[in-house]
Amino acid sequence: MSNVKEKRRLKIKRRVAGAIVPSANRPRLVVFRSNSEIYAQIVDISNKTICASSTREKEIADTKETKTAKASLVGKKIAEKAKAIGIDTVVFDRNGFLYHGRVKSLADGAREGGLQF
Repeated sequence: MSNVKEKRRLKIKRRVAGAIVPSANRPRLVVFRSNSEIYAQIVDISNKTICASSTREKEIADTKETKTAKASLVGKKIAEKAKAIGIDTVVFDRNGFLYHGRVKSLADGAREGGLQF
């Protein structure tokens, strides 16, 4: 990724960070999107990862789907892991990425899986 695009994303990330207010009962669902993969993790208020999922997991990586379809599978998988821990509600942190395409697909998959945000 070019340095200009990365600086732009970080600028957006800092601007949006004020609107994201996690609490003890509403941790953050953080998304990171690279060119080929997408990662999601649920992080508590002390910035410790509670659970994570990505397209690099074996059952998701082995499917012959598009990147957008795989992002939806990651969303469903992270929702499944969160439900197993007892987390129902999260704050969605798009991490400076536009809410479009794979990021939106992941969010929709998480909502289908039962997470509320």
